[in-house]
Amino acid sequence: MNNRELLELTRKISNSYFNRDFKHKIKFNSKLRTTGGRYFLNNHNIDINPKMLTECDMDTLIGVIKHELCHYHLHINGYGHQHRDKDFKILLKKVGGLRYAPTLKTSYKNIYICQNCGKKYYRQRKINTSKYVCSHCHGKLKLIE
Repeated sequence: MNNRELLELTRKISNSYFNRDFKHKIKFNSKLRTTGGRYFLNNHNIDINPKMLTECDMDTLIGVIKHELCHYHLHINGYGHQHRDKDFKILLKKVGGLRYAPTLKTSYKNIYICQNCGKKYYRQRKINTSKYVCSHCHGKLKLIE
């Protein structure tokens, strides 16, 4: 999928779920590493992480586009467009967008696992395992990758 096809898909999603036109630009930006997409307040453009398409499925990409379109349409119409705003949460739930982008394993260099409950933590930087513990059960963390 190229940027033109992404724009057509976004326009189709915007018209069918929001009943409004998407009149700005959307493109893939490979500099995005840990986020699914980004909405720019100053020019109303959207950048999408290309890994949402290559490492995830099409439903994930559509969910990320819906999330960014919620920011877009709410901001343009003067409503609360931030993650903490009630308007954003209601609209996101209504259209079925993703609240969080899925964790991409290739963007993290260090993977820790709790020795007690088995929860995995994906980190870009190393952490001091004698200082930090599992946030769920306070078990000891172990570096596995």
